[in-house]
Amino acid sequence: MALERTFSIIKPDATRRNLTGAINKKFEDAGLRIVAQKRIHLTKAQAGAFYAVHAERPFYDELCEFMASAPIVAQVLEGEGAIAKNREVMGATNPADADAGTIRAEFAESVGENSVHGSDAPDTAAEEIAYFFSGLELVG
Repeated sequence: MALERTFSIIKPDATRRNLTGAINKKFEDAGLRIVAQKRIHLTKAQAGAFYAVHAERPFYDELCEFMASAPIVAQVLEGEGAIAKNREVMGATNPADADAGTIRAEFAESVGENSVHGSDAPDTAAEEIAYFFSGLELVG
């Protein structure tokens, strides 16, 4: 497998409960390195631009409100097969379907408040990383 980078967000439900360190430990224990990270508070417009791909979906407005409700931690993870590894560590979107030991099984409060976001493909990862980070901020 190739060394790659992926994008991750620790969402407002997790930052509100001070879970950033516990979630980062899961990434690091899985062999992913955090090569960029920042805690920010998105506006609804910024959340809307980031999730524009979902603009026509019924949950879009609620998602944007939620993502602007408290700070998030945006980060870039690096490792062998980082995209697939991150998705494995996160677990299924619905915490009821997530495997034991995954972030969502342990920390998610619901399908909507599921603690983390992760890129699903190399192109998506590149776009999402560029939305939040300049090349100078990727210091791995």
